[in-house]
Amino acid sequence: MVETIEFDLIICGSGLAGLRAAIEAARKNSKIKIGIVSKVQVMRSHSVSAEGGTAAVLFEDEGDTIESHIYDTVKGSDFLADQDVAKVLCEEMPTQVRQLEHWGMPWSRRNDGRIDQRNFGGYSFPRATYASDKVGFFEMQTLYDTCQKFENIEYLNEWFATSIVHDGKQFMGITAIEMSSGNFYQIKGKALIIATGGAGRLYSFSTYALSSTPDGLDMAYRAGMALKDMEFVQFHPTGILPSGILITEGARGEGGYLLNNKGERFMKKYAASKMELAPRDIVSRAIITEINEGNGFKHETGVDCMKLDLRHIGDEKIKEKLGGIREISIKFSGIDPAKEILDIRPVCHYMMGGIHTNIDGATELQGVWAAGEAACNSVHGANRLGANSTSECIVWGKITGSLAVDYIEKHTNSNQWPHHLVSLEEKRIYDGIFRGNGDANPYEIKQELTDILTEKAYVFRNEKDLVEGLKRVRQLKEQTWKHVDDKAKEYNTNFSNVMELDSMFRVAEIVLVGAINRKESRGSHARTDYPKRDDANFLHHTLAYYDPNEPIMKTHPVTITKYQPVERKY
Repeated sequence: MVETIEFDLIICGSGLAGLRAAIEAARKNSKIKIGIVSKVQVMRSHSVSAEGGTAAVLFEDEGDTIESHIYDTVKGSDFLADQDVAKVLCEEMPTQVRQLEHWGMPWSRRNDGRIDQRNFGGYSFPRATYASDKVGFFEMQTLYDTCQKFENIEYLNEWFATSIVHDGKQFMGITAIEMSSGNFYQIKGKALIIATGGAGRLYSFSTYALSSTPDGLDMAYRAGMALKDMEFVQFHPTGILPSGILITEGARGEGGYLLNNKGERFMKKYAASKMELAPRDIVSRAIITEINEGNGFKHETGVDCMKLDLRHIGDEKIKEKLGGIREISIKFSGIDPAKEILDIRPVCHYMMGGIHTNIDGATELQGVWAAGEAACNSVHGANRLGANSTSECIVWGKITGSLAVDYIEKHTNSNQWPHHLVSLEEKRIYDGIFRGNGDANPYEIKQELTDILTEKAYVFRNEKDLVEGLKRVRQLKEQTWKHVDDKAKEYNTNFSNVMELDSMFRVAEIVLVGAINRKESRGSHARTDYPKRDDANFLHHTLAYYDPNEPIMKTHPVTITKYQPVERKY
């Protein structure tokens, strides 16, 4: 008999979006039972790694405006953002920054005591509200502390959610494995918020935590919800070598230079007005173009790279404003950025795509919302501006938490619990994976899969590479990797790793199919064989629906309210 737990609201994921949703729901109704289900401990959520800032217009008295933030976001998205959604983000954020401050967020300050903001790529004004270079860690700490005020929030730490249970029309619950015992549970609920973060571990050179695999996306996909715009993967210009750990955009916001092997600040050729603070897609393409033209450096590992120079910023300012990356540089590259220049290259950093939602974060299944990087409400379009992601987590955490409570208060579910679906899921993961057999090593397969994406669907793409990548992914998928050699029940990381790999295959396929179909260059998706943006044929979102053979691809219109697409120049 499968053990059962019941909540009113289930939140999958314990990062910024998940915790903000829990607080909003608990504030609104202290009687409902809220369960936060996370495959890691709360403060291990990848949100703690956010470094540079959270975007908001705080000082309209200094010339900045909400409208300017909206336009910068839309232009940065290469006009694929839904403009009504961008408006919600930019209008809501100033209040949220002050709300976080009220809850104890230690924002960095100006000399006059006001909250400080730094320059970030693609913005017309300094808008990245920061806390040294550890903004995600401090935001998480603030939200986690705030959650402690509410007795109706319960944590299921280190639980691996495996499927969404529904009756074809509405949400009923999830299935999950308690990793500490290895026991399989059905968790009944009236509403679900998916806040499981991004899928960046599909790439081997990545800024993401190892836990950032697409289990949440895949769970929604298998339950019939579409994944949207998955071909748009953001490569952050400055991943440190050899680890790929992020060097925040704040390093350039504080005045850092990008240099080629001639000692030139080469960004003047690509975005003369913004230089190092052009949007991320433009800077990443510039770096790879310079490397391809022979203007790069060779890292000791043999990888081509560029240099990031912070020496002129000075030791004192680096320690005060970029202390975290100074520590990372010394620890992982053996370099003190106040004395030497850093080796960097573009690294997988963010997924613009995710679970298809509307402006409110509602998915296509009644009773299910998605928030944060796991969701695609189309606020970022084809390219996200830095510092807008933590903002998105906070805004849609709040919105979805509130709407889920409204739904729970009105909702009655008289339908029979679908035991057969739970049995099918149990069979899929235990007979299909845990007790599977084969001689292919799942860890080697995972490495090969992530290497294929890094190689074939990187900053620049073309038909030949993408088609070959898809073919190789499908061949790999057919191998006998679905087996778990460690038969322990408790904390079986071998089992969870193979389950993650199972999800990775389905989502990797969508990234590649979407990229093959989009025969244009827009935002982060740069095709050397189709170098121009093609609004006549591709000014639309991509939707992928589940089919056991291959994803069913559809399109979805872009909401344009005010700004007609124009050529993007900086």
